[in-house]
Amino acid sequence: MTTGQGPIRPTGGAHTALRPATAARITDGFWAARRRTNAEVSIPQGPAKLEEAGNLANLRAAAGGDGTFSGDFPFQDSDVHKWLEAASWHLAEHPGDSRLVSHVDEFTELLAAAQEPGGYLQTHYQVAHPEKRWTELGWGHELYCAGHLIQAAVAHHRATGRRELLTVAVRFAEHIDATVDGVCGHPEIETALVELYRETGERRWLELASAFVDRRGHGLLDADVNPHLGPAYWQDHTPVREATSVTGHAVRQLYLLAGVTDLASEAADPELRATAERLWEAMVASKTYLTGGVGSRHEGEAFGEPYELPPDRAYAETCAAIASIQWSWRMALLTGEAKYSDLVERTLYNGFLSGAGLDGESWLYVNPLLVREEYEGANEADKAARRVPWFRCACCPPNVMRLLASLPHYMASGDADGLQLHQYATGVYEAGGGRVRVETAYPWHGRISVTVEEAPEAAEWTLSLRIPSWSTGRTATAPDGSAPAEASPGWLRLRRPWAPGDTFTLDLDLDARLTRPDPRVDAVRGCVAIERGPLVYCLEGVDQQPGVRFDDLTLPDGARLEARDEPGLMGGVTLLSAGGARRSDGAAVRLTAVPYCVWANRRQGPMRVWIPRE
Repeated sequence: MTTGQGPIRPTGGAHTALRPATAARITDGFWAARRRTNAEVSIPQGPAKLEEAGNLANLRAAAGGDGTFSGDFPFQDSDVHKWLEAASWHLAEHPGDSRLVSHVDEFTELLAAAQEPGGYLQTHYQVAHPEKRWTELGWGHELYCAGHLIQAAVAHHRATGRRELLTVAVRFAEHIDATVDGVCGHPEIETALVELYRETGERRWLELASAFVDRRGHGLLDADVNPHLGPAYWQDHTPVREATSVTGHAVRQLYLLAGVTDLASEAADPELRATAERLWEAMVASKTYLTGGVGSRHEGEAFGEPYELPPDRAYAETCAAIASIQWSWRMALLTGEAKYSDLVERTLYNGFLSGAGLDGESWLYVNPLLVREEYEGANEADKAARRVPWFRCACCPPNVMRLLASLPHYMASGDADGLQLHQYATGVYEAGGGRVRVETAYPWHGRISVTVEEAPEAAEWTLSLRIPSWSTGRTATAPDGSAPAEASPGWLRLRRPWAPGDTFTLDLDLDARLTRPDPRVDAVRGCVAIERGPLVYCLEGVDQQPGVRFDDLTLPDGARLEARDEPGLMGGVTLLSAGGARRSDGAAVRLTAVPYCVWANRRQGPMRVWIPRE
């Protein structure tokens, strides 16, 4: 997999993700609709956006040996690489998309032309500051850009079988291996090198990834550190194996831990595994929002202290949600434990998906859980809680594109015994010696029907379905009509001989529920949130009675939540309603809640996830 996207092929984990790139296909339903928008709107607009922002001009300047550098950041190249990865995963399913093939070929040729004979490729230091090459590792993002190039190249090779982009990436990796003794201020190269090892079989890339992980935390970035942020900002304050909690810049931290988990799997390193498990538990226990979002501070785009989770000042960057999904998916494959896929689900449906507009061309960089009536941050550019068509720092849109393009590979895994379904989407999934077809209207309805299309003949084979941690009621029916029991925490497993056409049905109770926060989260103590299945809900001003102010609302304990399907609203959603009250005069108010993942898609206005209890 590449940064959690695409098929991972670990050798030391409990489960293995799907290969080849077409072994998982989402064919209908909720995620098919969002991926269709990604394929028809988001990815096609990428080349024009990259041209407009100057990313492609930078590559031409590097290739031609003249010109000026465009953009405010040294990591402009990474947006090109992420878009290439997204396009490559799309081509795995749609190889006949000739227009996209043409763009991918054009970008690949441009990268090859820009690459120097010695393998170096980073336009900021080729065009603007060649004298500073490899001297600003803290903020220069040279290794970060290399990591995204490698991931794009791996995706392209897996999707198309072609080697042109992989050749460019390998040449840059060889240059890095021979040249760089430090670490990058923005982790990313670590997980990319492990994936390059998986793709090429060359162990030198695994060893280089391990070296980058073990160099961190020894003050190598001190000379580069902004003293206002400090070494914890880029996880250089303590050796990785000794860390006790996630800290600093959220995306940097979680990209690093994705690489750590990859190494733990490939090297069968119990100390790295224990580190990853310890830090994941610390993050989930006290530094993760209800939506799965992470990063509570705008300053440094960083994790805060334990239980510092303010809803209105939540940064919860879309890229951080993506990084969390990438890391948790690797943890699920490494350990086989369902709790990691639980967090993948929560983050996918909420903290991640809110970042992408329903139209496929509007985006949120930050994803707060509260926007007040008098919101004053609309002019904060990238940090505004308002959808915009692109960003000055455009890391999030192409990141969303590549995750959606590769999403089928987060659905299932396989091992020697059978196939495991981690997430639920209508489609076909092949792993562990078998193939199944899934049919479901999840997350709006709770029935999941799994039909075996292929399985080992005359042999027992295990089909495993994850039971979400939020589920309190469910029924399961095996092909013989029996009701299998939960075989291990979070997993419903049925081992038996299977024949094509055998169907296993799981019905999950999707009753809406009120959720209370941990009382140590001061900012929302005394509040409740509304959830249904994997979806977090929120109140939006557009749905409420005229004159209702969100800071004057309460919701009583035990409020009855009523669900109704609205197929014509925002692509089809299930709304929830409940009786609330105005705090100022006690008057009854009917409240309507929408899924958090679709907020800010109609008109600007207030939004609230946590509602004070009456």
